[in-house]
Amino acid sequence: MLTLVIYDIESDRTRYKIAEACKDYGLQRIQYSAFVGKQSNNRREELTYRLRHTLGKQAGYILVYAICQRDQKLIREIGSKDYGSSASYRH
Repeated sequence: MLTLVIYDIESDRTRYKIAEACKDYGLQRIQYSAFVGKQSNNRREELTYRLRHTLGKQAGYILVYAICQRDQKLIREIGSKDYGSSASYRH
């Protein structure tokens, strides 16, 4: 299943830690505060726990979406971004 993480966090340090956690869990950055990648339900729950723990009581907001294969077919990409590697998340 596809996992999409989007966040809005005030603290630069915390924002960096959230981004690193997403990378540690194999997600690819698709925008400055958005990451996507395929994960099992268990792996997504582990990531969610880590993100919740990292944010703690600081000002910020994190959304973690699980997107099934059927709904992935409805995703539309418009334009392109080059981050040094393919930002496409569909296989």
